[in-house]
Parts: sequence; structure tokens; C-alpha cells
Amino acid sequence: MNLSPTILLVVIVGYFLLLMLISYLTGRNSDNKSFFLANKKSPWYLVAIGMIGASLSGATFISIPGAIGAGGTNQAFAYMQMVMGYLVGYFVIAAILMPVYYKMGLTSIYTYLEKRFGFWSHKTGAAFFLFSRIAGASLRIYLVAIVLQQFITGPFGIPFWLTVFLAIALIWVYTFRGGIKTIVWTDTLQTICMLVAVSLTILSIGDAFGDNIGGLVDRIKASDYSQMFFFDGGWNDPNNFWKQFISGALIAIAMTGLDQDMMQKNLTCKNLKEAQTNVFFFSIILIFANILFLSLGALLYLYAAENGIAIPERTDQLYPTIALNHLSPTIGIVFILGLIAAAYSSADSALTSLTTSFCVDFLNFEKEDERTDSDKKKTRIKVHVMFSLILFVTVIIFNSLNNKAVINKLFEFAGYTYGPLLGLFTFGLLTKIKIRDQYVIPVCLIATTLTVIAFYNSEAWFGGFTFGSTTLALNAILTMIGLYLISYKTKKHT
Repeated sequence: MNLSPTILLVVIVGYFLLLMLISYLTGRNSDNKSFFLANKKSPWYLVAIGMIGASLSGATFISIPGAIGAGGTNQAFAYMQMVMGYLVGYFVIAAILMPVYYKMGLTSIYTYLEKRFGFWSHKTGAAFFLFSRIAGASLRIYLVAIVLQQFITGPFGIPFWLTVFLAIALIWVYTFRGGIKTIVWTDTLQTICMLVAVSLTILSIGDAFGDNIGGLVDRIKASDYSQMFFFDGGWNDPNNFWKQFISGALIAIAMTGLDQDMMQKNLTCKNLKEAQTNVFFFSIILIFANILFLSLGALLYLYAAENGIAIPERTDQLYPTIALNHLSPTIGIVFILGLIAAAYSSADSALTSLTTSFCVDFLNFEKEDERTDSDKKKTRIKVHVMFSLILFVTVIIFNSLNNKAVINKLFEFAGYTYGPLLGLFTFGLLTKIKIRDQYVIPVCLIATTLTVIAFYNSEAWFGGFTFGSTTLALNAILTMIGLYLISYKTKKHT
């Protein structure tokens, strides 16, 4: 039984009314300190739960289950190898990066680069973040928009561009007052919705198979989708364990620890100890959440095979196709809620962090000037609108470019944009070397250009080896080499 677009639309409207209520309650009497850091009063457990949703996102919600049987990178349970690497990365974040951020009392983490290297390093780091987050958030919104267009807004004759515009406008409406203070609460709700949606879908497939949880586990183990570790293919295999594990650790450090979006939530905790507790708790729960998603992916393929359902050419569409067209109407409703929650738990915080970074890193909100708090608040709202429009335009562009699983595209893109950030912070934290700050921009651009060239030619140059998500490491290493080349020795005073 198919759900009518009207029913789904009513469910979405009700969901957003709930978000608006949370926004109203948390955004009353808010100021810039509330918007940027929630007055440093966020309960650590709420931050941890919300970070799960932001980390998984709409890309994981749809792409990872689809990638299970698609072949190539992250087939079967290979993605867990990367998740294991995440744990190492999260330990580095909690033990090394967060003490630095809290000791320096940062609002934007890229302020560290100014204190360590200088003006241009600060601006370069912040600019790479803005570029990275705009692209990442746009891809996630795009993923949701195409599902909304196909199953909800399209049947009403609403064009794709208007679907995207409405999706982004709703984010702006419930975040422009309270900012991160609101998001800590809305992301918690959205994480719960997402995990409940996946769990109920698994149980529904189990009912269709006539299996309990134990039976579903046995069914997955006996399938072709259960392999988790890939040691035999060598470094040319995109699913090679060490390749995935190392990439996972670096991706966690760069895309969480060096990402204003993810770190801004952590910086709202009351103190360093609570922030570190949040990271450790979040990393453990994330393991079980990813196992849940991968199990769902295997079951979707098994369900499709048993019921003669054709696998969509774009595997991102497998989960929505089965949930909305082949399972009960209740599961269809739950899926839409989970999808919206997954996408918005990352998109709303992305919009807020973009606004925060631009205001702090480029408009110098934290430096003394003649602007009043009221003036800064008006400026902040204008910046919030500006980035909303930028996301809208970028999503429309991606609509004509995307032709592969979104999750792989995100990791590929991370190697190009987060690599310089990883190189800058690593060089800054592990050495005391001074650099000629004015040359940082060309160093980062050259490192990224060389990384792109290597990525597209590595298979021919290195006997079939492909960098995949290890481009992040290559980019960071090239950046650090460049930083060393522009370094100088300071004279010792006797």
C-alpha cells in the first residue's frame, strides 16, 4: 500500500511545528553568546546524542544501506573498518584537540591558527572550512530533496527548485534566533527519530520474513553481505582494512575535530571534562548506530531479492523505494521522519556553524570595535540569510552533477578540502616551527591541486592503486611539506 503525498506532507508539517516550538522555547532572549556557544550550559549527554545524528546525517541514512550491495567502496560491512578508525580519531580529538580549544577559550576553532601562525593562516583555515561545509551540507540537503521531490512535493506539481528552497527556509526559520542553543535540543530529537526509523524498518522486514532479531542476524551472516574485514585484496582494494582504518582515523580528526560545525557543539559544554565525556560516549554509541545502518542495508537487499524488487540504478534510492512502496504505511511515515531528521540534524548545525565562522573569523565579532551587540545581531541574521541562499544555489548545481553514491562523494571531497586543515593543525600542534604566514594560501592551494592530480592518475602511475579516502592523508602531508618549505629559524637571544 502506497502512502499518499498528502499524508506525508501533513506528517512533515507536524514535525516542523515541533521543531518551531523547540526553537521558540530555546531562542527566547537569545543573544550572540547564545547563538554561538549556548552560554556554555549545554548538558554533555544532549550534545553527545545530537552529535550522533549530525555525524550520521542524511547521507548515511540512505547511502550506506544502499552501498552494502553496490560493489566498490564500502560494500558489505566494510564500512565498519572505517568506523573502527573513527575511534582512534575521536580519542585524539578528546585528548589533544579539545584541551587546546578549551584552554584558549575559542568560539571558532580556526582562531587557533591565527595565534599559532598568523593572520593569513587563520583566514585560510576558515575559508577551507566554509567551502567544505557548504559543499557537504548542500550534498546532504540535495539527497533529501530528491526523495521529497519524488514522493511528496513532485505529485503536487512543485518544482525541484521550490522543494529545495522550502527545505532550506525551514532550517533558517528555526535556527536564526537560538542558533547552537536551539540545535543542541533539536539534534537530540532528530537523532532519536532517525534511529527509531531504522530500528522499526528492520523489525518490519523481520515480520515480512517471519524472523525475530536472532533470525535476522543469522540471515545476514548467511548472506553475501556480511563480510566485514578485507585483508586479502592488498592496497589496490578500495576496501582494504588498513586503508579504511587509517582513513577513518584521519577523517574523524579532520571532519569532526577540525570542523567548526562538529566542534561548536562540544564547545557549548560547561567545561573540558564534560566535553571529553561527551566525545567518548558519542564514539561508543556511534559504533552500534553504524552496525544498525549496515544491518538494514543487508536486509533491504535480501528483501528486494526475495520479493522480486529491482535494485534502483542509484542505490541511494533502495531504502526509500522499499520503505515507501513495499512496506506498511506506518514504516513509510517513519522513514520520512527519519530522513528529514537525519538531513536536518546536520544541515541546521552546518548553517549555524557557517554563520558563526564567518562572523568570528571574517567579521571579527570577538575583537573590540564600535559595533554594539544589537548591530552585531542584525549583521549575524543577514549572514544567516546569505548562507541559506548559498546553500540553495549549491544544491541546484549538485542536482545536475551527482551521479554516484553520495557518501563516497563526501569522503572524496573531504580529501581535497579538509586536508589543508589537517596539515595546518598537525604542523602547528606537533612543531614549534615558525612560518612565513603570507605564503600559506599558495601552499594550501598547491597541495590541494597536487592531490587532485594524484587522485585521478594514481591508478595509472602506481599499478592500479587508488587513493580513495586516503587523499586526506596525502593532502595533509603535502601541506605540511609546503609549510616546512616556507618556515624560518628564529634567532636565539644570548
